Amino acid sequence: MFRQFVALVIGICLISSVVKAEKNAHSFVFMSIDGENLSLSEFKGKVLLIVNTASHCGFTSQYSALQSLWSQFRNRGLVVIGVPSNDFGNQEPGTVKEIKTFCEVNYDIDFPMTEKVHVKGGAAHPFYRWVVRQAGFAGKPRWNFHKYLIDPEGNFVDWFSPTTTPTSTKIMKAVEGILPVKSGG
Repeated sequence: MFRQFVALVIGICLISSVVKAEKNAHSFVFMSIDGENLSLSEFKGKVLLIVNTASHCGFTSQYSALQSLWSQFRNRGLVVIGVPSNDFGNQEPGTVKEIKTFCEVNYDIDFPMTEKVHVKGGAAHPFYRWVVRQAGFAGKPRWNFHKYLIDPEGNFVDWFSPTTTPTSTKIMKAVEGILPVKSGG
């Protein structure tokens, strides 16, 4: 019984140390679509909208709305980050070069994009494992174009389903409410 208790205490300590090490979104690093480190800590003080994307999905046209949102609010402290993933329906089968070309040619995307990663399951990128713990079961990405809103301090704020477009009133209000630079400021 004592050994089980000791094992339980050690397990709790290990889990709490992992949670403390990943206290907010700024703790995570992706590889950019250009092959360079993309540390979310670079965006301290900015609002992040992180979206798992796919080039061959019924929601792919949301790239236009993501670019529009980025263009409208980037000078006020919003950063949109696209995270290509092939986890849903094999709808992002291309290489990072093909994905980048597709986004630039078809949607004139200039917001940051990461390399292709997993966003669900045991192989999910560490950011996605963390944000799902923050969002809870209902906030798990269930398809492409699932969106996570992160405040300027790196804290999880909210999640939005693929059916909620980036320029919807719901997302616009949520983003505007936490932007570091207010309208006219």
